[in-house]
Amino acid sequence: MLQVSNVSFQYLKKPILQNLSFSFPIGQIIGLVGENGSGKSTLLKMMVGLLSPAGGEVLLDGKTVTRQSADKIAYLPDTDLFYELFTGEQLFAHYASQFTDFSYEKASAVAEYLQVEKQTKLKYLSKGNRGRMKMAATLGRQVPYYIMDEPFSGLDPMVRESLIKGLIQFTDIETQTIVLSTHELYEVEPILDQIILLQNGSIVAQEDMENVRDINNQDAVQWMKSYYKERVK
Repeated sequence: MLQVSNVSFQYLKKPILQNLSFSFPIGQIIGLVGENGSGKSTLLKMMVGLLSPAGGEVLLDGKTVTRQSADKIAYLPDTDLFYELFTGEQLFAHYASQFTDFSYEKASAVAEYLQVEKQTKLKYLSKGNRGRMKMAATLGRQVPYYIMDEPFSGLDPMVRESLIKGLIQFTDIETQTIVLSTHELYEVEPILDQIILLQNGSIVAQEDMENVRDINNQDAVQWMKSYYKERVK
């Protein structure tokens, strides 16, 4: 179980996150949504041990998350220039040297499924194909948690669709959890089990998508907008 407990974070004395608490059970796809500057990327970096909270704690199976927790968490950052001097083959070789759980065969299968070739340096690939290669490298790891920061940002609809299908095709939702931040709610909504809304560093709402659809009779965008309206009344 990955848990965030009363977590706060400041940058240059400016509050970024404030007293966040929630947990991520195994076996779900969870969407983290909110406006730019709401704290999503900061939160994800703390969940993978790249940042330390100013208050509270992030726990994985009861132990404090650090950089060493990478043996159970695969992180896909939002940066576009991702190992730009590597070819796909070299990227996979680097991952294999860093992570004992990395499967070259699985990463290659994802790359083939996403129709991106492995012989070209990443800096010469289109942005969409760089996104595909990042996804292949990340999903090549066999871990309980995949943490992804805006994996579909700036990509055309066809690329987003192929990446979303890749998430489903190459993860085992019985034993693995995906936590992703996204602005592409319309495309991602069908695969989400939970949705968490951040605003100004605080959790405004957290809901099962089944409840959003069946009880609230809303889609994810309508649900999010309804909370923003409540906040500005």
